[in-house]
Amino acid sequence: MVDVQGTVTDGFEPVRDAFAENFARRGERGAAVALYRDGRKVVDLWAGTKDADAPGDGPSAPWERGTAQIVRSATKGVAAAVPLLLHQRGLVDLDAPVGTYWPEFKAAGKERVLVRHLLAHRAGLPALDTPLTPAEAVDGVSGPRALAAQAPAWEPGTDHGYHAQTYSWLIGELVERITGRSAGRWIAEEIAGPLGLDLWIGLPESERHRPGRISDVEPPADPAAPGLRMRPRKAVTDAYDDPASLTRRAFAAISPAADENAPAWRAAELPASAGIATAEGLARFYASLIGDVDGHRRLFAPATLTLARTEESAGPDRVLIVNTRFGLGYMLHGPASPLLGPGSFGHPGRGGSLAFADPESGISFGYVTNGMQKNVTADPRAQALVRGVARALAG
Repeated sequence: MVDVQGTVTDGFEPVRDAFAENFARRGERGAAVALYRDGRKVVDLWAGTKDADAPGDGPSAPWERGTAQIVRSATKGVAAAVPLLLHQRGLVDLDAPVGTYWPEFKAAGKERVLVRHLLAHRAGLPALDTPLTPAEAVDGVSGPRALAAQAPAWEPGTDHGYHAQTYSWLIGELVERITGRSAGRWIAEEIAGPLGLDLWIGLPESERHRPGRISDVEPPADPAAPGLRMRPRKAVTDAYDDPASLTRRAFAAISPAADENAPAWRAAELPASAGIATAEGLARFYASLIGDVDGHRRLFAPATLTLARTEESAGPDRVLIVNTRFGLGYMLHGPASPLLGPGSFGHPGRGGSLAFADPESGISFGYVTNGMQKNVTADPRAQALVRGVARALAG
């Protein structure tokens, strides 16, 4: 039996039960889950080990309070807040062409790509004709330059497909052109710092050398079909198995795959995939989007919250193959990524991590794991925790 550490407010015991069951039945290694309700923390749990592949002949380092974890695509939900807050401040027009802010982007038939298309995965740019190396992916120049020259895979705005890796350079360059700051720096200065979040897009030097601060993850695995049952499994696996498919090319926009445990990757500012956070940091972040937290006023005005969770893209996803739903920068509740309810918005990370908010219940949720499994959106461990939250709310 795993020794679950942390606290649970009375009434939220079903979340602790689901968390413990993940270790007993679902192969969990090291993980944490946190929950806020109406701006108050009600769940903060952790268990397991920090080293995903601990040596068999030695003790494993235990997960601790404050252990952080790379969260892969759950990073997208954090990064999406930046252009939405810039819009809220009158600094960006969501219906303006991207080329208004990034003139080089207009090339190769992209003159009509709008800012909202980037956020809703409708820009037609999920893959690159020539993938970037890991070094190029993090240099801050090669990714934006490649996308400025890239022709869209479909007419922008007419369809959607998950921009798994390219979202990093699209959103990152847009933010830098508008603000003069990188997305990671903007988040650190405007959101994470003021709110005291253990959450970074680009791990700072001060955190990089704290022993045991960051949990290692397993080597990246090719995404596969488990958990995706909306279409016949063969349709999904065929897309991932075919090197020429848009699906494989989208996930291989960085090739070969990077070592996600390497210091250079942890320091990289990649808003699509390289964020590092604690579960508590993610839950507190989403709590701050929908309400006041510890004297800090909510980040999203009502109109901005509506933009985040109003459906912009829905139906068959050209990359993920299954039906997906997106607002502006956020996945919405649906079969591919079940959240707490119809009004929920957030983002999963390939391999397990999940973070979201549900304004109707006042819930914000954060889950991180180092036991990366082959699921693209609906990880069974995260879903068990969401069901635990639902049981707690039902009383």
